[in-house]
Amino acid sequence: MKDTMIGVDLAKNVFQVHGATMTGLVKFRKKLSRPQFSKFMADHPPCVVVLDFCGGAHYWAREMIRLGHEVKLIAPQYVK
Repeated sequence: MKDTMIGVDLAKNVFQVHGATMTGLVKFRKKLSRPQFSKFMADHPPCVVVLDFCGGAHYWAREMIRLGHEVKLIAPQYVK
């Protein structure tokens, strides 16, 4: 269930999404618009979502929690 970690680099229009197993094996990398990101996360089974801490992070964290995901916020300098 929570065997996947999804890292998200939040931006204005296009989000960079990086999925990996908890051991670090890359599963996918995608560029998604806001509506695509919402739909993608709604269709994805519950997992750990890591967001960079920025202005919109709290909004997206609440949305991810509502969808059943576990959310962690990290400082932007650790996102690449």
